Amino acid sequence: MEDAGADWIHLDVMDFHFVPNLTVGPMVAASLRKETSLPIDAHLMVTDPVGLARPFAEAGADWITFHVEAVEDPVRAAREIGAMGVKVGVSLKPGTPLEALEPCLAEVELVLVMSVEPGFGGQKWMGETLEKARALKKRGWEGLVAMDGGVGEDNAERIAEGGVDVLVAGSAVFGAPDPAGAVARLGELGRRGAARRPSHWPRPLKK
Repeated sequence: MEDAGADWIHLDVMDFHFVPNLTVGPMVAASLRKETSLPIDAHLMVTDPVGLARPFAEAGADWITFHVEAVEDPVRAAREIGAMGVKVGVSLKPGTPLEALEPCLAEVELVLVMSVEPGFGGQKWMGETLEKARALKKRGWEGLVAMDGGVGEDNAERIAEGGVDVLVAGSAVFGAPDPAGAVARLGELGRRGAARRPSHWPRPLKK
């Protein structure tokens, strides 16, 4: 399997309940695990992320990212998922305030900021969501910040400058005539934007 120069593989997992779409299951993660050594992040856009986390962990996912809106106790959810031997991320929808993550930030290593309403690819990037990444950096949070939704060559540099460490791109890569070239250009734009961040912002290492 060719990874086209990507650093991670991001799997959008949807259950047709938490979001209005149905996508991949653990078997896809297991198949990918056989073909690549890249880290696999299972982004669980599902009603029961803790229950579904174990099958993905057993399938070879390195990261499990759950939605704060899907759980009653995000601290407990993060700890239970982390106990499965994976790294833990937490995600929030565009309309969810950053304060919703406060209880569990110490329990996770990644915050995934949704910059579109989760459910379907190809949506227009919601620029106002970038303020959440900036706010995390300004407060000195040392984990990774990712952004998912509408990320492409026209905004990747701005997004990275605004504090995003991980650019999650779908349509911008798979809809491009040259996916490998698109990945390379996004990577270069991301590095260029990150180089212009304020020097006092934390700069987490890739994990």
